[in-house]
Amino acid sequence: MSRWGIIKINFLQKDIDTPSIVLHYIRTLTINRDSRGNCMKRRTMLQTLGAGTAFIGFNTQSNLSAQAASKNGDLKLGLVTYNMAKDWDVDTIIKNCSETGFQGVELRTTHAHGVEVSLSASQRKETKKQFEDSPITLIGLGSAFDYHTPDQAKLKKDIEATKEYMKLAHDVGASGIKVRPNALPKDVPKEKTLEQIGLSLREVGAFGADYGVQIRVEVHGRDTSDPRHMKTMMDTADHPNVGVCWNSNANDLSGLGWDANFDLLKSKIFSVHMRDLYDEEYPYRKLYAGLNEIGFKGFCMAEIQGSDDPIRVMKYYRGLWQALQDII
Repeated sequence: MSRWGIIKINFLQKDIDTPSIVLHYIRTLTINRDSRGNCMKRRTMLQTLGAGTAFIGFNTQSNLSAQAASKNGDLKLGLVTYNMAKDWDVDTIIKNCSETGFQGVELRTTHAHGVEVSLSASQRKETKKQFEDSPITLIGLGSAFDYHTPDQAKLKKDIEATKEYMKLAHDVGASGIKVRPNALPKDVPKEKTLEQIGLSLREVGAFGADYGVQIRVEVHGRDTSDPRHMKTMMDTADHPNVGVCWNSNANDLSGLGWDANFDLLKSKIFSVHMRDLYDEEYPYRKLYAGLNEIGFKGFCMAEIQGSDDPIRVMKYYRGLWQALQDII
């Protein structure tokens, strides 16, 4: 049997009950491409696989420090509680992220962590201390405020609710909140909707600046996820406290292609969401190279489905995230 065949069998025989999602991660790790998409030499590939094994659970180390993980580069790995951690409380989030080498978390609203505007002042202080006493950064809070509605009463209500959410972020020690346009209403000229979203973002961005809380606009929604439309929103908002959460969408490859779309928004990227890294259709290597080129030092956050074996999946995710950057 070939040397490559032996390597693959050794990976799989370590855990007979390995779930299918983990097999996807293993397969992607064994694709012999370098950061520029060129075929890697066998020796280089073997070194990458060997180092990757140590990071994804085949060693005897039981607890990976998030602080040690930060030594691997300027990009930092975080987790979005949607959906992997939607049923975890804050203590569990901190424990699981620490054990798997994730360095931060974005808390999506309505999840089991319970970090909502209904928290009292003392509860907010307690939450802030939980993260301050841990190696895990509270990256931000994830909302569903969108600002595209033609209903002006609802728009005003959402803007005021956003401001309250930003106060919560400040109180618990989060540096930003995520918002997300979700559509362009069919019965309204798109230019009008894009302007309305942009002006709304300017208002909440200015408010958040007084609290040290950023507005991170997820590149999201039907039509609104078009990078050209997101660029229009950013230009209209025209505020240093308003930026985008790059969302790793299939739509990033539309129009003139990924490079052109990334160039449209690269100066305004405040955070990044990622899906399953084994998706060969999305150019994650190119994303990481682009982020490094612009000097991005923020968080790339995994927004992935839950699992009955979350620790294993998170370790594999981190291992592949590192491999795609040629860190290991």
